Amino acid sequence: MAPAGIAPDALDRPHFIGIGGAGMSGVAKVLVQRGARVAGSDSKDSPIVAALRELGATVHIGHAAGNVAPDATSVVISSAIRADNLELVTARERGIPVVHRSDALAALMNGHRPIAVAGTHGKTTTTSMLAVSLRTLGLDPSYVIGGDLDAPGSSAEHGGGEIFVAEADESDRSFHKYAPEVAIILNVELDHHANYASMDEIYDSFRTFVERIRPGGTLVISADHPGARELTAKVAGREGLRVLTYGEAADADVRVLDVVPHGLTSEVTVRLAKGLGGDDDSEIAFTVSVPGRHYAHNAVAALAAGAALDVPARDLAPAIASYTGVKRRLQLKGTAADVQVIDSYAHHPTEIAADLEAIRGGAGEGRVLVVFQPHLFSRTQELGAEMGEALALADASVVLDIYPAREDPVPGITSDLVIDAAARHGADVAAEHDRSAIPGLIAGMAKPGDLVLTMGAGDVTDLGPEILARLQTRRARSALRNPASRES
Repeated sequence: MAPAGIAPDALDRPHFIGIGGAGMSGVAKVLVQRGARVAGSDSKDSPIVAALRELGATVHIGHAAGNVAPDATSVVISSAIRADNLELVTARERGIPVVHRSDALAALMNGHRPIAVAGTHGKTTTTSMLAVSLRTLGLDPSYVIGGDLDAPGSSAEHGGGEIFVAEADESDRSFHKYAPEVAIILNVELDHHANYASMDEIYDSFRTFVERIRPGGTLVISADHPGARELTAKVAGREGLRVLTYGEAADADVRVLDVVPHGLTSEVTVRLAKGLGGDDDSEIAFTVSVPGRHYAHNAVAALAAGAALDVPARDLAPAIASYTGVKRRLQLKGTAADVQVIDSYAHHPTEIAADLEAIRGGAGEGRVLVVFQPHLFSRTQELGAEMGEALALADASVVLDIYPAREDPVPGITSDLVIDAAARHGADVAAEHDRSAIPGLIAGMAKPGDLVLTMGAGDVTDLGPEILARLQTRRARSALRNPASRES
């Protein structure tokens, strides 16, 4: 059964505008695997596009009216698609139904037991942890994640099991379309300033999401995060809703007793309330194979959500260790000249600080060097000072120009907002407007034992391999100058 407003056959022959995007590609992949004849377009070719083609999707490079097939049953868009896009205009002129990505995802969840993961930070990691661990247990879940687990196109899978795990995006209120059996809310903060003017609007939006939980369903929510606790108070007492809290707070249903870092992993110990881990209160210790306290808490949220669906916690906990990361979430890109290069998607001040604190624990005596690219003019306008303050946790930072994504420039809003704030907090920070200069600059700065983070939600991620190549070249030249230093 399709969601209200979508005809039952609308997704039989869909055309996706921007099919190579992180969110769109996952929905397209599941539809292909379910037998739909999927087509779409994207501005450029990519490994994700290649993976979709290999599955049988038709993908055009570039946007043109002729890309939309005459027999298309719908045109699927995300909030990033502008109203004047040629293919969207064509669909409206032909009377082809236009379907938002969130409606398509909601349709995919029908007939399953959905877990929807929401929150200002940590959605992709937590969704990935659940998908991987449930798959490890042989439960064969379907899932749609906002990032690739390993190979391109691994952001989604149609499984044969009854559980469907998906990210629930609050940025454009599209998570109001879902009706999960279990909803996770990791944290609640002000972000997405183009769509939300205040925390009151954020709370109202998350409360609407909670109201969409199926009768008899469960809300899994942080007991530590102030915004999450405030939201819990606002939704308390709703009939037919079970609330499970997790975190370090004394009143948490799944209480984090200890997080012990071991390099780039952590050992986590939790105590589960009666009925979750057995007949009595019980303690479970397990490994989280990514660094940082915030990722440990994501893992505990996943554990609580599994328990809400009657997946035994003592089985799920060790399975969570099989999750080794998702692309762009503290992803090790490689090592050259004894310098590790790591990629981070962090773009909100809370995320930046959390990732830098996590990496600091694994840096040992080495320095943490950051290449940061602010994301969106609206976010930088509102949070640039906090971004700069967070960057002060690094030993040195280089800040690129703002990555605009879908936004037009805002007069007076530049990366100087971040740089000036970082300098005020004692940071060693510099601007670099020429992106092509970064690999040489960082290779010149980095010393053996250092960690380099490329950080931000834009194309800063592409710099990692270039930095590694430059470091490798530097090492080779050093070996030529000093033969005794060559490896045997």
